[in-house]
Amino acid sequence: MNDINDSILAQIRDLGVTHIWYTGVIEHATTTDYTKYNITSSNKYIVKGKAGSPYAIRDYYDIDPDIAVNIDNRIGEWQNLINRTHKVGMKVIMDFVPNHVAREYKSDKKPKDIKDFGETDNTNMFFSPNNNFYYITGKSFTPQIDLGAGENQYKEYPAKATGNDCYSEAPTTNDWYETIKLNYGVDPWNGSKHFSPIPSTWIKMLDILRYWSSMGIDGFRCDMAHMVPVEFWNWAISEIKKEYPSIIFIAEIYDTSLYRSYINYGGFDYLYDKVTLYDTLFNILKYNSSAKEITQCWQCINETKGHMLNFLENHDELRIASPQFCGDPFIAKPALVVSALISTCPFMIYAGQEFGECASESEGYSGNDGRTTIFDYWSVPTLRQWQTNQISNKAKELQNYYQKILRLCNCHTAISLGSMYDLMYVNPHLNRQFAFLRHYEDDLLLIVANFGNCMVETSVNIPLHAFEYLNIQQGTYSAKDLLTTKSCELAFNCNEPVRLDVPQHGAVVFELKYNG
Repeated sequence: MNDINDSILAQIRDLGVTHIWYTGVIEHATTTDYTKYNITSSNKYIVKGKAGSPYAIRDYYDIDPDIAVNIDNRIGEWQNLINRTHKVGMKVIMDFVPNHVAREYKSDKKPKDIKDFGETDNTNMFFSPNNNFYYITGKSFTPQIDLGAGENQYKEYPAKATGNDCYSEAPTTNDWYETIKLNYGVDPWNGSKHFSPIPSTWIKMLDILRYWSSMGIDGFRCDMAHMVPVEFWNWAISEIKKEYPSIIFIAEIYDTSLYRSYINYGGFDYLYDKVTLYDTLFNILKYNSSAKEITQCWQCINETKGHMLNFLENHDELRIASPQFCGDPFIAKPALVVSALISTCPFMIYAGQEFGECASESEGYSGNDGRTTIFDYWSVPTLRQWQTNQISNKAKELQNYYQKILRLCNCHTAISLGSMYDLMYVNPHLNRQFAFLRHYEDDLLLIVANFGNCMVETSVNIPLHAFEYLNIQQGTYSAKDLLTTKSCELAFNCNEPVRLDVPQHGAVVFELKYNG
């Protein structure tokens, strides 16, 4: 944490970043022995990799010792990082992992009046609303992994349900076998809900949210939020916002049928837009799907627009530049333009994405899978090069492009506040291009992204309805491409198309000023 100093933070802020999501902050299961610091060790046989998964939380009230310089002052170092981040003008997001814990969860730092998860459970019952875990009664934990032998063997009796809703004593290697599913008062066998009186797990989780909120963070990214009942979120988020009204909650969610309820009832500010926009852009880049499919994305989430979080990379997804995806980060420039500029929603980048990190090496537990490992002690090559001023010219070029796009999001009200008008329905000739308008008061942008592998000379029709809907005038406009600063005049009316040259794997973002 101490290495994320004022200089590093200022450079991140200069990129156009407004919030930093610090991942892997809370103490999680690891193979590293920290017993001399009074930190309970984990059995290595139920830890993925050497460092362990940051989503197998071992102590919700502690900071991971791996990221501290003075381990005894690790919570103080976290508070100092929060303060440094705020000092340069950015806000702090941290993980909240409510669905599951590490198999050997034990809090060394919890307040004295707090009981650990499972501490008072009746382990003779598969389900009880008073329990924190689900128990496969009468059976030992026998996953399809090596649990060791002798005194080092991992033993669990009775077996507890595994985090990915695996209610069996024998999870497979593809299950989240290193985690235990938390019980929020829902009986998985019949779906019945037991929320009154308020379940123990709810109360313990609210205490954890209060604990971290009190340190001055600005938001939580809630891991696998859709696996936790929306009723809990409605209760917990409202309770936290009574005390911290400006704090935001971001849901990792993959079920579009739950979008409305998790926003309108659950209280989330933003939801991952993974299964709509991300997956669509992935298919356009990877499998040459038509750019027309982007229209369906905003249409299917129109009722929740403004509440989605767009992205092209995160720790679960392939790196754009990896051989398993594009192999070249510049190919994704049009996807960046669309994802960042199509709506008022926030756009998230994953550290190293702006430099074209390719994750091309085998990184321990996860192997060479086109992702940056979260399970092992590893440094991201492009970030290491950046911090030592050895970044390549190509990486700098890509970083500059990201900076232009992110700064557009912050400085143009047409992006941060305005309306979007999809032009694809009057431009059936466009297949590898996506065209749309963004508008707010006197700020008008025409954006065309080209997913094709060659420059196109194309025409874009602007229908009469666009002028009426956005309340803009027909006529001649001065146009400046905000990505190149090239200027021209465009005839902007419903009777003739706008003629444009759009670079390969690129875009134009024309700022339009009415001349008459």
